[in-house]
Amino acid sequence: MQQQRTAERGKRALIAKSEGERQQQINVADGEKQAAVLNSEGQKTAAINKAQGEATALRLVAEATAAAVRAVGEAISAPGGQTAANLKVAQEYVEAFASLARTSTTLIIPASAGDVAGFVATAMTVLDKTRQAQAAAKA
Repeated sequence: MQQQRTAERGKRALIAKSEGERQQQINVADGEKQAAVLNSEGQKTAAINKAQGEATALRLVAEATAAAVRAVGEAISAPGGQTAANLKVAQEYVEAFASLARTSTTLIIPASAGDVAGFVATAMTVLDKTRQAQAAAKA
């Protein structure tokens, strides 16, 4: 009888130990699962925040560019604005070629490089056509 009770106690102890180990494995697996889910959600949130930040930056740059273009358009429409635009285009033209000459051993020049006035006139013709197209679009 004593052997039977001892065997029964041993059996129950073995079952209890087995159940304990099973529950421990379940707890560890559940913890790992939760950690993976939280890590994934964290990465998702970080990606969303980064994309929203980049979108905001792009929007701000576009708004600033639009404001600058409007300001230039208004300045050109003002008295003396066309003359100032002509001067600025000529200045940029000369600076571009000066920069090329300083930084490169190869120089690419237009066929009429000596005719700055012709280049400015061409640029102003493009500017006038753009203004006419805008006026036609408003009408």
